[in-house]
Amino acid sequence: MFGSSNKPVTADMVLAALKNVQEPELHRDLVTLNMVKDVEVQQGNVSFTVVLTTPACPLRNRIEGEARAEVMKLPGVQAVQIKWDAQVRADNRISGKLDVPIKNIVAVASGKGGVGKTTISVNLAVALAQMGARVGILDADIYGPNVPIMMGVASMPAPENDKLVPPVAHGVQVMSIGFLVPEGEALIWRGPMLHKAIRQLLTDVTWDELDYLIVDLPPGTGDAQLSLAQSVPLTGGIIVTTPQAVALADATRGFTAFQRLEVPVMGVVENMAGEVFGIGGGEEAARKLGVPFLGRIFLAPFMREDGDAGQPAVVCQPDSEQAATFRNLAQLVAAQVSVMNASRPAASKAPIRLEVDAR
Repeated sequence: MFGSSNKPVTADMVLAALKNVQEPELHRDLVTLNMVKDVEVQQGNVSFTVVLTTPACPLRNRIEGEARAEVMKLPGVQAVQIKWDAQVRADNRISGKLDVPIKNIVAVASGKGGVGKTTISVNLAVALAQMGARVGILDADIYGPNVPIMMGVASMPAPENDKLVPPVAHGVQVMSIGFLVPEGEALIWRGPMLHKAIRQLLTDVTWDELDYLIVDLPPGTGDAQLSLAQSVPLTGGIIVTTPQAVALADATRGFTAFQRLEVPVMGVVENMAGEVFGIGGGEEAARKLGVPFLGRIFLAPFMREDGDAGQPAVVCQPDSEQAATFRNLAQLVAAQVSVMNASRPAASKAPIRLEVDAR
């Protein structure tokens, strides 16, 4: 008879049952991945914690359903309570090169300007933070450092112990190259000067521990991309393009640049879709480049108006189609990061602290 057994359920029996449940993206069972903690059994009532590889896990419901079903198969189990935690896996190459509290760095790039790359970067960062991740955004766009405007940040706090202090907006730590120059002054940095500035924004900042640092790169394939890749390993790169037929050429430039810098391309986002610019160019570019299509953002007036007011779409219009697409993008990116980090070998290089002239 169901629910009756002369042999009491034990924690080991629960763990054995959970070995039948695979993490859908890592394709290994929860127990082998060390994702099951704090198993307790009290008179047929079983509780345990599942530690996800990211709080933005897109397949949590599937894991929950399968875990519950497997444990309920044990004779004598009457109820199953599942608690949740998350521990984002780190790109161990970062700690192997820089002494910074950053687990993963995702760069957002475009083959040309004017495609809404900063809009994608800002909303991706805020969406990840809303899901419970610890997130920072680094504005490395020397031609138009607009992240502070779109995040609603006017200035930085005063430095502490000769370190820059990132302001926090919408749950995200913000740092911008625009903070380093007077307002309205054009940046014409090249080569070593730009390289030094980008390294400073990584190493001379009092970042709290970050699960993800989203980097908004300038358009094109110039010095900033090279400087960033030389300074720190990039976990992955996202290409933003528009729906027009020329999207393939633009996306290909970004794809080629990431490949030359040995940065894994996570996929393509098609921005500004709709009646004005059409639809489909970004998706077709992703197909021809052989990378994932990460989502399509439809053009809407509130995106510009609220962005100019420092209110990202996922904050000001959380029920909109655009906000839903950004949340899905955040889940896809987090999932890819988990998969990539699971397949990387352990770091073999001791951390190196870069001494950067802050002048």
